[in-house]
Amino acid sequence: AFLELSGPSEIKGVWKDSATLPCAYVPVEDLVQQTLTWTVVHDKGSGAVIRRDDSGDHVLLSEYRDRVSIPKDAPGNVSLLILSLEISDRGTYTCQVTWRDSNNSLIAKEITTSLEVVKVAATKPIIRAAEPGLTLPAGASTSLSCEAGGSPPISYRWFRRGPAGTAELLSSRAELAWPSLRPSDSGTYFCEAHNR
Repeated sequence: AFLELSGPSEIKGVWKDSATLPCAYVPVEDLVQQTLTWTVVHDKGSGAVIRRDDSGDHVLLSEYRDRVSIPKDAPGNVSLLILSLEISDRGTYTCQVTWRDSNNSLIAKEITTSLEVVKVAATKPIIRAAEPGLTLPAGASTSLSCEAGGSPPISYRWFRRGPAGTAELLSSRAELAWPSLRPSDSGTYFCEAHNR
């Protein structure tokens, strides 16, 4: 039986977002997965992040508690999911799997992936309108929503352009909604997105 773990040698994750470190193999009939361990080497030292064995999944490094998991539903998919990435999570991660064959001997394989954590500035936002064409009758309802990419959390602000280049702050939410439009709502609106 031929077994190979596969996964990329490098992953770029976005700060405060989640990342998956892929590790997978094609299950082989006579081989039973015994243990799976993800270990890490980074600035703060090294250790086992999470281990799966007959008794379940165990998170062994406290800084990863409640932030890491391995898929439960897909045999052969032993990828590591890390939530809410910290800059300190960057490092070299090793996926180690052992299998037992029909003669009760053990086979072990491992692959290594380096994780870089990057901060991404908020992108220029785009505005999505509930309706195409923003000429609407009085009394109609409508909304505009603001969307940007980048490292979460992203916050939004909506403004209405006033006389002589002034701007009036209307909302600190991503969506601006009018339940019932009035003629005085006509104007130029803009949104701003920012993150840390």
